[in-house]
Amino acid sequence: MKKEHKILKLKSVEESIHQLELLIEEVCDSNNLNHNYLGCITVSVTEAFNNAMTHGNKNNPDKSITVEYLKSSSGVNFTITDEGEGFDYKAIPEITDDGKEKVFPGRGLFLIKSLTDNVNFNEKGNEIGLGFKTTSINIETSVDRLEKFREYSSPNTIESN
Repeated sequence: MKKEHKILKLKSVEESIHQLELLIEEVCDSNNLNHNYLGCITVSVTEAFNNAMTHGNKNNPDKSITVEYLKSSSGVNFTITDEGEGFDYKAIPEITDDGKEKVFPGRGLFLIKSLTDNVNFNEKGNEIGLGFKTTSINIETSVDRLEKFREYSSPNTIESN
């Protein structure tokens, strides 16, 4: 397996999303991931970046966000780290998708958890790791993610936290 590893240190500004999207496209292209998977990865990683910018760095353009990509034997992994004080990720309630509300506290984390295989935080709470299995994704998981992606990306439900 060819080792792929990249680190981006991005300014904590909305314009940095474009560099992040280019990295995601490059990762998906080099790993032959289809457009449905590209959508799930893009939504999850950009949501984590937006959370880091808004909640972690408090929209301070003098702070940065580090995005690390690493290919593993089972898939692709992204780590997003901000310069903020962190938060108590254990205090965020688990939310189930009952199909009713599309906007609620913790919606971004719920969305991330719905579209990824593994989500973890560092102890401080200023770093989130997102893992996407690419070697054993089955059709049921793929269809479920595609449905969730379509539901959450419909124009009348997109709202930022």
